[in-house]
Amino acid sequence: MFEGTSLGRQIDILHRTMDVSMLRQNVIANNIANANTPNFKRTEVNFESRLAYALESSERQPRFRERLTNERHIPFHRTLDYRDVRPRRVLDFTTTAKNNGNNVDIEVESMNLLNNQLAYQMMTRSVADSFARINLVLR
Repeated sequence: MFEGTSLGRQIDILHRTMDVSMLRQNVIANNIANANTPNFKRTEVNFESRLAYALESSERQPRFRERLTNERHIPFHRTLDYRDVRPRRVLDFTTTAKNNGNNVDIEVESMNLLNNQLAYQMMTRSVADSFARINLVLR
């Protein structure tokens, strides 16, 4: 219904980010559940930086136009579609916080959980406000 509009794009980005937030919630909960498991390595979810890069690449124009004389030439500027960006789970093998090889800090994970929860609530509020504005216009 809203495809091709800025509102449709905004809602699609919020929807994707909310899905990643739910994945992050599960990952953080798994980290907290394994806080005392020997040799357990915490996991993080990376998504927002890649999404920001994709959104910037669609707006960025190259300084000069390259000349491609062969189909195998690599262009200087490639736009990345935000719909192709997927979240990545990354294991943190570089740190150890405890003597048993576990690197989960329960305080850090609890703070990450709270930040993720607040971000999810903010996104749901933003989607609800967008639809409330549409509803107001349609009345």
